[in-house]
Amino acid sequence: MPANDFAIVILAAGKGTRLKSSLAKVLHRAGGRTLVEHVLRTCAPLKAKKTVVVVGHQAELVAAVVEPLGAEIVLQQPQHGTGHAVQVARRALGNAKLAVVLPGDAPLVRTETLKALIAAHRAGNAAATILTAVLADPSGYGRIVRKTGAHVSAIVEESQLTEEQRELNEINSSIYCFTLEKLWPALGQVKPNNQHRELYLTDAIAVMAAKGETVLAQLAADARETLGCNTRADLAEVDRTLREWKRAAMMNEGVTIQLPETVVIDPEVIAGEDTIIEPCVQLLGKTKTGARCTIRTGSVLSDAILGDDVTVEPHCVVAQSRLDDGVIIGPFARLRPGNHLKAGARIGNFVELKKSTLGEGTKAMHLTYLGDAKIGAKTNIGAGTITCNYDGFHKYPTTIGNKVFIGTNSALVAPLRVGDGAYVAAGSTITENVPPDALGIARGRQEIKPGWAAKKRRELAAEKPKKVVRRRKKSKPRRTAKKSRRR
Repeated sequence: MPANDFAIVILAAGKGTRLKSSLAKVLHRAGGRTLVEHVLRTCAPLKAKKTVVVVGHQAELVAAVVEPLGAEIVLQQPQHGTGHAVQVARRALGNAKLAVVLPGDAPLVRTETLKALIAAHRAGNAAATILTAVLADPSGYGRIVRKTGAHVSAIVEESQLTEEQRELNEINSSIYCFTLEKLWPALGQVKPNNQHRELYLTDAIAVMAAKGETVLAQLAADARETLGCNTRADLAEVDRTLREWKRAAMMNEGVTIQLPETVVIDPEVIAGEDTIIEPCVQLLGKTKTGARCTIRTGSVLSDAILGDDVTVEPHCVVAQSRLDDGVIIGPFARLRPGNHLKAGARIGNFVELKKSTLGEGTKAMHLTYLGDAKIGAKTNIGAGTITCNYDGFHKYPTTIGNKVFIGTNSALVAPLRVGDGAYVAAGSTITENVPPDALGIARGRQEIKPGWAAKKRRELAAEKPKKVVRRRKKSKPRRTAKKSRRR
């Protein structure tokens, strides 16, 4: 058989009742992606002839996730079990000889494991090969009953286990490889003899085994790969494992992660050599850092691009922004989407940026808002400066040149241009363009009134009502009874 004679079938039609959610099970997220996206990305390197996703509940939403990844959609409506789902996909599979069937909520399975499953199936000339795992606590799973070696005699559901079989701890992962010319007749013989009146793939495997077909078990190297997401606790465990694997991979590439269990890193994040990630940091989306960066405690970076030697001080939030070499931001800085900080720029505490460019060496160190601004090199933005970029209807730009000094507590009312080398006096509200090398000043003239404060205090003192002092009445002395004299 040629190497690409097989297809992938991902079962993603279920609702996921035990998750108690209005969202389809496979659209829940773990490790930075939806569950079904993890499964698709794992299958992609296998280079199957075709990848089919069987959808049902919230079919349009699931399709919107999987179709951009090259999957073909097949609708299962209504849903009558896993066996029925594969039957629905039959036409889409075309002339494929083999099919790997996976649930869409098993994101931990690895490409290497699926390759080993397919290889074992081919080598054993099997009708069906089951990916299995050995669990310390197999409660809730169907158990694998082996004949000899890798050969399987049955999959027994937990409710049907005999006393002897309860000692078994090898479980069915619901991930299979089938020879399709053997599967279709077996599925045709399956009857919905269960309380849900559904057709199950496990029943088809039982039919194969009863007919003497070869059914094999391939043990997963890591039992966690078989974990599905039926409950919120399962979802949390899967997320924890995916994050653990990602952190381990980054540390193997030369990144220091302090207290790794507190750090959240999405799968597409890249960090350069000798970068330090402190506790309680989140690196999300497609964030990329260069070499020797430091991301300090509590910072959250989403789709951020950092050059080399960038420092993000504690508790900063950066979204869809670019920080070039040697930039320092924070602590407590917020960069909303669309910013570009050029080499050596500095952003200090409680500074917010939106769609702004800061030139090389430019500084905005305290309590500042810069929105829709383009600022040249080596400019200083004083504390409390804001760009007034919104008039209630439209956003307007502010352009500030090179080596400009913006004084403390200035308001720059856009649209506005401040030329190279210009000064803006502290406390100004600038509404007109400031030419290069000019001083812009817009504030009331200071006036000094000597003695005014002392006079005011005297006036206030005179206006105060006098306190009425009430004299306490003297109490009359008590009369004592005269003692009678004895005569």
